[in-house]
Amino acid sequence: MRKAILLLTIVALLILSGCGQKKNYDEFAKCLTASNFTMYGAYWCPHCNTVKEDFGNAFRFINYFECDPRGPDPEPDKCKLEGVQYYPTFKFGDGTTLFGEVSFEIMAQKTGCALPE
Repeated sequence: MRKAILLLTIVALLILSGCGQKKNYDEFAKCLTASNFTMYGAYWCPHCNTVKEDFGNAFRFINYFECDPRGPDPEPDKCKLEGVQYYPTFKFGDGTTLFGEVSFEIMAQKTGCALPE
């Protein structure tokens, strides 16, 4: 009986704390795009895929260009024009470029976009 009560208490605390719930990044992603944030990547790039997974469904709002001609909706000419050599490449409205898995915190700092709480 004590184990059952303890288990129910733990489950209730996890539910109340929001453990396991993914944040909604829709507004953050929309703000990034409005600030002229752009991501360039390739479908096979593990770091690109991590960023996409972190955004979840909100990634649909990100200004993204697929650089590999074998990928979905590829735009390799756009990537060449922008001088993209590394994946992922992030270009910001202030003209700066960053590479690799850039944290949401850095994206927020560089764009002024608010992260969801």
